Amino acid sequence: MLQNSGKLAGCTLFITGASRGIGKAIAVKAARDGANIVIAAKTAEPHPKLPGTIYTAAEEVEAAGGRALPCVVDIRDEKQVGEAVQKAVEKFGGIDILVNNASAISLTGTLETPMKRVDLMLGINLRGTYVTSKLCLPHLLKSRSPHILNLSPPLNLNPVWFKNHTAYTMAKYGMSMCVLGMAEEFRGQIAVNALWPKTAIQTAAMDMLGGDGVGKQCRKADIMADAAYAVLSRPTSFTGNFLIDEDILRQDGVRDFEQYAVQPGYPLLPDFFLDEAPESLVQTMEEHGATPAFKPPPSATPPSSGPIESTFDVIRGIISDDVIKSTQGVYQFDLSGEHEGVWFLDLKSSGIAGRGQPAGGADVIMSMDSSDFGKMFSGKLKPTMAFMSGKLKIKGDMTLAIKLEKLMSLMNKAKL
Repeated sequence: MLQNSGKLAGCTLFITGASRGIGKAIAVKAARDGANIVIAAKTAEPHPKLPGTIYTAAEEVEAAGGRALPCVVDIRDEKQVGEAVQKAVEKFGGIDILVNNASAISLTGTLETPMKRVDLMLGINLRGTYVTSKLCLPHLLKSRSPHILNLSPPLNLNPVWFKNHTAYTMAKYGMSMCVLGMAEEFRGQIAVNALWPKTAIQTAAMDMLGGDGVGKQCRKADIMADAAYAVLSRPTSFTGNFLIDEDILRQDGVRDFEQYAVQPGYPLLPDFFLDEAPESLVQTMEEHGATPAFKPPPSATPPSSGPIESTFDVIRGIISDDVIKSTQGVYQFDLSGEHEGVWFLDLKSSGIAGRGQPAGGADVIMSMDSSDFGKMFSGKLKPTMAFMSGKLKIKGDMTLAIKLEKLMSLMNKAKL
């Protein structure tokens, strides 16, 4: 588990859909720092199938060491959201963090999805996220370390994620588009990020959709709570990111992910919108009674992990204490071209390598085409020649840039 650092002590978090599941887990995690939690959800009375209310969640928050304000809120209703925001400001003096967690799901095809259900998903996922963000923003702008965190996926335009549940995908991607736009609109003022699980998370909703048997192939909501805590503990300059729970936790030094498994040892189901194996979760849930319209076409095969990921697999395999001691640098690779993306390599303390920007910033930033990146690390392109020819651009400590050649020579011995 990611240990609490106390960074959220005294902060006020406004969390939608926090009466159960991932939202409640995030609330309880922050409460352990002594945070104030506004539990904004509809469930005031026990649901016949779904456990938990805003009041039982409030009890758990206060038992964990936080202060709670349960508010009955339908986030589609601007007035109700506004009243809850006002209550939060009156009770706690402001709002520092907004977590847009509330969401509705229907994994059905276009002909099988009633408009009432379409309106529900668009109303909660897209409109609700937008309205809640809009009404919290004036108060976030007054905070010393404001964050908005949307529980939404990377914007993946693979048609497999649209074909069989177009309405749900549009609604969920609406939350992600709020991140894309607001991160730029409020850059330098408010951190706006998205967080999504790498694997299916066991929640009451998942049990309803996939049946009782699906739970043992899921992770607990604790992994999302830990990942959210890691994101919200970062400075406001960390913004505009579409983050995966496991990746962000690896950056913070977490190594044991088996602790999050509902049933250790069972194969885990990859979540929606991530292309590692898009049909796995679909097939398993269909076996447990999900609608046949949920099944992707037989031709939809998952792409390989890609050459950049393969290169980093080798890098991870040869990182040693000696390499870290002799290097003492953090590198960021801004790659363009066919495999565009940002990657990092921490050879200062942790020895972690992966997607995204390094948590504490980079000593060296290298910009180049992804194809040249592969050539450079496989020994086919010398870094000096790449730099002199303009294929490689370097910002930061040139001495550390040169030290990276040692790692490349080790990779050549490993026969990348």
